[in-house]
Amino acid sequence: MFFMHDTESDTFIRQTWPEKFSDMLKEIGVDSESKDIATDAVETDDYYSGYFSQTARMVTNKGCIDIKNSNIDVVQIIQKG
Repeated sequence: MFFMHDTESDTFIRQTWPEKFSDMLKEIGVDSESKDIATDAVETDDYYSGYFSQTARMVTNKGCIDIKNSNIDVVQIIQKG
């Protein structure tokens, strides 16, 4: 049997990776906004280089985060594997 403790929430909020990272950045005072997958120009380029053997060939795009008030415009979240 499975019993939930009183301290555990009954509701789970489904979030994308950019939303999760944006929430983490807000906790440390960085203003950011999550973007939908395939909506930024940075996502159209290749994620790897064929010249180096350590670089992964299989990479999954997880989306982007737009950073406000910073020299960094966009952070792309990728998963290699």
